[in-house]
Amino acid sequence: MVSDSFRDTTHGFLNRLLRLDEDALEPALRAGIAEDCQWSLSHPVNDLIGPDAVLDGFLRPLRRAFAGLHRRDEIFIGGRNRRAEHGSWVASVTHYVGNFAAPLFGIRPSGHLAFLRAGEFYRIVDGRIAEARIILDLPDLMRQAGQFPFPFSYGLETLFPGPATHDGVLPSTGEGEISLDIVERMLGDLHVFDPKTFGSSGQTGATGTWHEDMMWYGPGGIGSNYRWEGFVKDHRESFLRAFPDRKGGNHYCRIGDGNYAAVSGWPSMTMTFQGDYLGVKADGRALTLRVMDFYRCADGRIMENWVLLDYMDLMAQMGIDLIGRARA
Repeated sequence: MVSDSFRDTTHGFLNRLLRLDEDALEPALRAGIAEDCQWSLSHPVNDLIGPDAVLDGFLRPLRRAFAGLHRRDEIFIGGRNRRAEHGSWVASVTHYVGNFAAPLFGIRPSGHLAFLRAGEFYRIVDGRIAEARIILDLPDLMRQAGQFPFPFSYGLETLFPGPATHDGVLPSTGEGEISLDIVERMLGDLHVFDPKTFGSSGQTGATGTWHEDMMWYGPGGIGSNYRWEGFVKDHRESFLRAFPDRKGGNHYCRIGDGNYAAVSGWPSMTMTFQGDYLGVKADGRALTLRVMDFYRCADGRIMENWVLLDYMDLMAQMGIDLIGRARA
């Protein structure tokens, strides 16, 4: 459990920020983020340096696009980073919610309610955000607006649910270090797999890290699935056929808080494109993938996993403009 106030303070700041009047937005933002901050977002936004860039490149476009914009946090945790960068970090799974009334980054509005899901990591220094990494699931927003940019999805496309225990926002029970230990044990075994079954030792069974009833919630294009066999069928097999040499774990942040843990790499994976994927023909090119994973643990195992992947950036590396394709 987190005792430091930076987690709760940052949660309040981010939730207030979106509801402010325009004339109060800039001073509030400058009070809450460092002057030399760097916000790295998923493609096509990418890097924003300083408060002016964050305002003009991210916050104002969001506020213009969504009428009644507000956050709906599903997970919001904080802790000390176990990776080399250390420091105090918070991480969240949230939805930016409102009526999708104006274009966003070239995506045509639906005129209806929309939930733009996001994974977010923030480094906090002296009570202010010094660094941010954010993945916006724009392909899923496009799906909600009737412009799904992929020819199919591997799993169930649905709204990200909150944790089954409904305690993911500022958790007050559980031991974060233990939760992160479970996740790190899983990650340590995950990189080696059987090319016939796509299984990895230590993942399932009596001594495995995943619960029998595990839920896995993936981004647009992958979707969600249930139990290990569903995870393999609806995600892992297709991904490993496409990228069999993938190497992951290049994480800048790993934190635990209560029964939750979160990890992220920017990029986390390096790989070559060796099998067709989401309708794109493999061509052997080298690729990278930005990754965020959020976990809920119980009784020594992982019960739920929320996954944000920057598929806008991955497809751009393949030479595909998903937003342009949807407009065509």
